[in-house]
Amino acid sequence: MFRAFFLALGMTAFILGLECLVIDKAVLQARSGNAAEQIAVSYREVTPPEWAPWSLLSAGAVVMLYSFTLPAKLRS
Repeated sequence: MFRAFFLALGMTAFILGLECLVIDKAVLQARSGNAAEQIAVSYREVTPPEWAPWSLLSAGAVVMLYSFTLPAKLRS
């Protein structure tokens, strides 16, 4: 169970690091459920810092490698 958890955590960080490496910024759009209220749509820009892609890639890789080296008694 711990192995799968750490593997999923490492993959998530690794993939998020790859995405941050590829994009310059992400524009998030907030929508409301009602069609009449969608006239006033708000936007939010997210710009990842320069250190984020490489930090997430390396941390994700280390966590994935850690998940493969867990002892057998902790893998349950």
